[in-house]
Amino acid sequence: MLKSPLLFFLALTACASIQPQVIGQGDRYGAKASADADYALGVGDRIRLTVYREDTLSGDYQVNPSGSVALPLVGQVKALGETTASLGAAIRMKLADGYLVDPRLSVEIATYRPVFVLGEVRTPGQYPYQPGLTVLNAIASAGGFTPRAEKRVIYIRQPGANDEKAYRLRPGLMTRPGDTIRLGERLF
Repeated sequence: MLKSPLLFFLALTACASIQPQVIGQGDRYGAKASADADYALGVGDRIRLTVYREDTLSGDYQVNPSGSVALPLVGQVKALGETTASLGAAIRMKLADGYLVDPRLSVEIATYRPVFVLGEVRTPGQYPYQPGLTVLNAIASAGGFTPRAEKRVIYIRQPGANDEKAYRLRPGLMTRPGDTIRLGERLF
């Protein structure tokens, strides 16, 4: 036990002043939604494959937990971290290797990974991602703020990251597919 009230006060204020660094600007603020051409596919994304004159090969396919898509004829094709263009080129090469002569196809994103909203929102859970989704839109999808919600700082953990980052909650703060958004509780 501390014998001096001054030492007790200093120890108490030192513990209370440990705050995460809050990010107030950067690529998440006011950034335009990235085009599908630049988007790196991840587990949970769904792609739409259209193969010209091959209806049995065309369809929607999900990136599975191993980071691949399972396609008829060619089997597993690595999709994790690939763009739609690079995935299309890989599928084209596999189909041209003994299955189709000069395959023509297109790959587009059918459904993005969901975002997860938790903490001081009325209905925490998983919500669909759409290009241009802001953090405020995601909070609105989750039923809005609870009365105890801290409305100045939001915590975001990107897919695959071990820690979350603190951001100033502003109207232009953008989400990304697979983000986990946590709204903290205010102290007073």
